[in-house]
Amino acid sequence: MLPKGLLGRAALILILPIITIQLVVSVVFIQRLFDGVTRQMTESVATELSFVVNLLDRAPDKAEVERVIRQIAEPLRYTVQPIAAEQVRQGTVKGFDDLTGRVVDEVLRQRIPGIRWVDLYTDGHVVTLHVETASGAYRIDFSRYRVSASNPHQLLVLMVVVSLFMTIVAFIFLKNQMRPIRRLAAAAEAFGKGRHVAYRVSGATEVRQAGQAFLDMRARIERQIEQRTLMLSGVSHDLRTPLTRLKLGLSMSADPDVADLKRDVDDMEKMLDEFLAFARGDSLEETRLTEPAELARQVAEDTRRAGGEVELVLPDSRRARRAGIQMRPDAVRRALENLVTNALRYGSRCRITLEVYDEHVSFVVEDDGPGIAPSQRNRALRPFERLDDARNQNRGTGVGLGLAIATDIASSHGGALILDDSTEFGGLRAELRLPR
Repeated sequence: MLPKGLLGRAALILILPIITIQLVVSVVFIQRLFDGVTRQMTESVATELSFVVNLLDRAPDKAEVERVIRQIAEPLRYTVQPIAAEQVRQGTVKGFDDLTGRVVDEVLRQRIPGIRWVDLYTDGHVVTLHVETASGAYRIDFSRYRVSASNPHQLLVLMVVVSLFMTIVAFIFLKNQMRPIRRLAAAAEAFGKGRHVAYRVSGATEVRQAGQAFLDMRARIERQIEQRTLMLSGVSHDLRTPLTRLKLGLSMSADPDVADLKRDVDDMEKMLDEFLAFARGDSLEETRLTEPAELARQVAEDTRRAGGEVELVLPDSRRARRAGIQMRPDAVRRALENLVTNALRYGSRCRITLEVYDEHVSFVVEDDGPGIAPSQRNRALRPFERLDDARNQNRGTGVGLGLAIATDIASSHGGALILDDSTEFGGLRAELRLPR
């Protein structure tokens, strides 16, 4: 139920204390401070009203009542009106959101005898009382602000508005602090997919340290890849020179027994080419926007020109066929060619299917060969592994690098090579999955 992103979790950490502080301040301030202030103010008013009510209660006639009202109640800012006994109401009326009305009602009833009705709701600015005395019933009105402190709702509204404003400001600031982290994550994700994205160190000290560490790591990895490629290029040159001399010497020999030696030299040269292709992995090739459908079509056409029979299935949607993704096209072409070569080597039918999704693109190669047992599939993806019981080696002269090269290329793009059973052909289903 918690937010998954860092921004959401940081916002939650920010908002929860603000809400908690608001609740604590509201409870403590309103229930204690406002209740205390309201009680003191109401007791002061109740003392004055008690004095007025006592004078009215002892008034012998109407003239005395009018004198008390005119000379005592009105100067104290109380409006006193005689009312009929049947007009006297019973009870208390206050709003459900009246946070101090309970204290006002309680204090007035305790200090003033004869109170029957307390109205704190009809007119929010006026308190209306119905009081019964020996000289008759009276209605007494006075200002609500004489018994209650400033409306606590003003404090609540002010607190909520200011808190909301500060939360928005903090959220904007927090979002700006998240931007360098997102840029770092995007650069790391792109590098994991074989892409080089420009990244500049920025943000807080900790983010700058992480960003600089990422740049140093990326530089070391790229330097190691470049050094490996240069070394392998040198090894390739040094090994090809003696192989060429051997081939030349064998071709000039008149000995009829050199045919086997020539075949061995050819096998060594082929093994060397496959090994170098696996070790190099086209890691220095720059990524560019490529249409997977066009790449699959090129591989199918090249296979047909070489004499192989392959079926190509592309998405029905023109938009899906024209969808482009960032990839190293030469490397992906080599991986797809290896899968097609393996399919035709061990089977008689081969089909390439392009599947385009929102998150990834899949090149699916299926054949009708013997397939690979589920327990052997992880082993089949390792370099130099040849599965005697699954793949008939007499059908080809590979050295066990085809699937390993495809796996390495898929991993360098942030994808994967998935092996499964082909439900339609009955052979192997190899899915080269690349993220978009």
